[in-house]
Amino acid sequence: MREPMAFVAIAAAIGCVSGSACAMNSSEAQPAPSCQVIGGNKLPAASGGADALCREIAAATAEAAPGVRYTIEIRVLPRDRLSATVTTVDGRQLPELGIASMDKPLTASSFKRFAASIATELAKAGATKS
Repeated sequence: MREPMAFVAIAAAIGCVSGSACAMNSSEAQPAPSCQVIGGNKLPAASGGADALCREIAAATAEAAPGVRYTIEIRVLPRDRLSATVTTVDGRQLPELGIASMDKPLTASSFKRFAASIATELAKAGATKS
């Protein structure tokens, strides 16, 4: 009597494991966009900081390049400059992107412009995906 129960338990466990593996391979299981800001503490407080910058990029990308998955590393450079390295989920690295504010500190509107340029490049990368 115990042997049939053990067989059922093993079959159920195998079904769960294989079902999980299938779910992991679906497009819905792709990693969410990742945004890291190095030196975010150097951003002006009035700009909203690193979180605001990443939110702007996520919003612009969702609109201009829906479904394109990426990771982005943004470096805060001296003299109110930002530099971004963007990599698509399939490993393609986009050309380095940057923005500089010459006459005033970086602001939330600077973040919007930078996010729009990043989203445009991601949309191009998504359109040329092989």
